[in-house]
Amino acid sequence: MALLGFTILVDSVFCSATLHVRRRTSAAAPKGFEDVEVQSRDGIRLAGWFARAASAQKDCVIVLHGIGDSRLGASGFASLFLDAGYSVLLPDSRAHGESGGDIVTYGLREKDDVVRWVQWAHQHECRKMFGLGESLGGAVLLEAAALDQSQFQAIVAECAYSDLRSVARDRIEQMTGLPPALGGPLILETSLVFARFAYGVDLAQGSPRESIAMLKTPVLLIHGLEDDRTPPSHSRTLKLANPAAQLWLVPGAGHVAAFATAPVEFKRRVLAWFAGHS
Repeated sequence: MALLGFTILVDSVFCSATLHVRRRTSAAAPKGFEDVEVQSRDGIRLAGWFARAASAQKDCVIVLHGIGDSRLGASGFASLFLDAGYSVLLPDSRAHGESGGDIVTYGLREKDDVVRWVQWAHQHECRKMFGLGESLGGAVLLEAAALDQSQFQAIVAECAYSDLRSVARDRIEQMTGLPPALGGPLILETSLVFARFAYGVDLAQGSPRESIAMLKTPVLLIHGLEDDRTPPSHSRTLKLANPAAQLWLVPGAGHVAAFATAPVEFKRRVLAWFAGHS
């Protein structure tokens, strides 16, 4: 009974922490950006910022932030792409920033949200679309690209997880200190059941690994070798699922810290990846 009670308690805490994140709201749009929005399939308002490049090439990059972040955090990449002639779209993911939604669904609904942003971009003079996703944003980008393989010319996913079960086991071990074989599987599976009945979402369906396996869109995977939140093994698994994908493992970089750790090489590799597939 004690183990059952402990498991239920951990389930409720884990689900709450996983599905509800503290919002980081954004102030006014940065100079050169305008407020934009779309409506999701389930009727919520999704907020974003958009900046047009001075270049007439009309190529655009959508940047997807990670869990608990916002478009403000993603705006650090804006000058990288604007200076290279790309217009930039920075959405707040659902249940983040100024976007609507009560819970994060780890790609189940977010992937369709990205499709709607891409459709909006094409309606606003974006000719070719490219994507950069950070952490959860990278996982969502892989799943969104698989929905319609004509959406993106090329994408980059940094520190994406390979599947939700694997990264959830990592998080449970981090939260509880229990070895994976001791409490992780029981807590994970009962948490998935809890999420399905309490929130109506089947998180077991989310699998960037399955999505990348079917992708013909060129994918560059980036992962810091010192990432202790989402281990580099996740990107290695994604690479195995799609041998055509390129993988850059960054020495000394932690979670989504490749740009901060190796800015010159990050810029060179990412811009070359997009230019080589334009």
